[in-house]
Amino acid sequence: MPAPRFLDIEYCQTDDVLFPVAMAWSLEDGQMKTVVIAPADEWIPEDADLGDIDLLYLEEQGVPLIELAQELHQDLPDQTVYVDGMDPDEILVDLIFTAVSMDAPFEIAGIEELITTMPREDLDDRRRQLLSDEGLEPQLPENGVYALLLIAREEGLFDQT
Repeated sequence: MPAPRFLDIEYCQTDDVLFPVAMAWSLEDGQMKTVVIAPADEWIPEDADLGDIDLLYLEEQGVPLIELAQELHQDLPDQTVYVDGMDPDEILVDLIFTAVSMDAPFEIAGIEELITTMPREDLDDRRRQLLSDEGLEPQLPENGVYALLLIAREEGLFDQT
C-alpha cells in the first residue's frame, strides 16, 4: 500500500481577504516539502486589512503560483491528499489553481477518511497532543503535516523499516 499523502496550508483570513501564505505536503517516501506562497494580485484588494501578514515578505520570498502548481502536479498526481480538516483547505487549493488556470492534480479528503479507527474529535485531540508533546507551533503547515504523518505511522500506515 502506498504511503498516504498529507497537506496543510497556513493562510491569511480577515474580513477583507482569504488566501494561502504557506503550504507543506508529504511525499511518497514520507519526506516533506514546504513553501511560502507569493500571493496573486487579485487576492489582495486595495487597502485590505491583512492583520499581521507581511505582504512584502510573501512577495519577495514566496514561490510564484505557477511554480507551486507545477510542483504539486509533479509531486501529487492523481493522489488523495489528507488534511486535518481544521482549515478551508479545499477553498485555498482552489484559489491557487484558479489563479493559474489549472486543475488541482489531487483530491482532498479529511484525515478521518483515512484513519477510521477513532472518531474525528479523537483525531483532533491526538494531533494537538502530538504538536504539544513535540513543542511545535500549530500554525506552521510543516508541523501540521508532521503531526498527521506521526498519527499515520502510529496507525501502521507506513512500512516499518
